[in-house]
Amino acid sequence: MTGVIDDCISGLATGLALIVAIGAQNAFVLRQGLRRAHVGAIVAVCTLSDYAFIMAGVAGLGTVIRYAPWALLAVRWLGAAFLTWYGLASAWRARHPDALHAGVGVGRRGAAVGRTLALTWLNPHVYLDTVLVLGSIANAHGPSGRWWFAVGCCVASTIWFAGLGFGARLLGPLLARPRSWQVLDLLIAATMLAIAAGLALG
Repeated sequence: MTGVIDDCISGLATGLALIVAIGAQNAFVLRQGLRRAHVGAIVAVCTLSDYAFIMAGVAGLGTVIRYAPWALLAVRWLGAAFLTWYGLASAWRARHPDALHAGVGVGRRGAAVGRTLALTWLNPHVYLDTVLVLGSIANAHGPSGRWWFAVGCCVASTIWFAGLGFGARLLGPLLARPRSWQVLDLLIAATMLAIAAGLALG
């Protein structure tokens, strides 16, 4: 029993270490959480997608990816193009205060979910961190321990995305003014464009 707990805790700590970072997906979840727009659906998409990546990595998909570099290359360029578009859209919102609270392009649930899927599945870092890195670490825990490690990673994803999405509303008073939203969108734009540039030049 002690070994199971240790594997779960190790997975929880490793999962949080990899997921808690300022990235395209987290920036989008934060913004939607602040707007209180389709938060439940977005958190569900992010969490379930993470579960899929984690389980795929533990099951050994990372080995397949290593021998299919063209797949990561395709995802890299698609991701760079999408992040560039999203970064420019965020910059446009920052220059048009009247559009800040309208959340251009994410008013409908379907659009929000679609954008979340794109930010998640077109990010090659997700495949590298979650599938390859977590998969490799998990396999070091043995045939049965790796699955308990995966459980810990899944718990980490659940805690993080639920906390980020639903907890963002606590920052509402700090963003009551349009100027605050402009700063937020400029930061998001800079983050998205920096990641896109890194993908294109990497």
